[in-house]
Amino acid sequence: MARITVAAPQAVLFQTRIRVNIGDINYGNHLANDAVLRLCHEARLRWLAAHGFNEINIGGAGLIMADAAVQYTAQSHHGDELEIRLGANDIGRSGFALHYEIERCGDGQTIARAQTGMVCFDYGAQKVAAIPERFRAILEAV
Repeated sequence: MARITVAAPQAVLFQTRIRVNIGDINYGNHLANDAVLRLCHEARLRWLAAHGFNEINIGGAGLIMADAAVQYTAQSHHGDELEIRLGANDIGRSGFALHYEIERCGDGQTIARAQTGMVCFDYGAQKVAAIPERFRAILEAV
């Protein structure tokens, strides 16, 4: 069986803490697989907001997620506080990869690692756009 391996962020651009809510729990009584991507989305939105951006406007373009990969490494349960660290690599003309590492604060156990391929998009013209220079500087800051 082939397994996906997702690398942890090499350099951390942003970190935040999020508590696991009851809606994040599946029938197995642990963090649902779809909830992991929602947690990554929340961390990404917080990172953008910390720089005065949102997914529709990062300084002249918006963002679209082109792909995602998740590697699960441990269970998490309702009420756990998680720390999510976010980093970027593979920065190109119009896209980049974001790497997330999700760790349980109580014991330092890594719960999951994820990667999302992000593409800059001009929503008005409905086409791929170049990464705005101000945003590129944030991506390359570390």
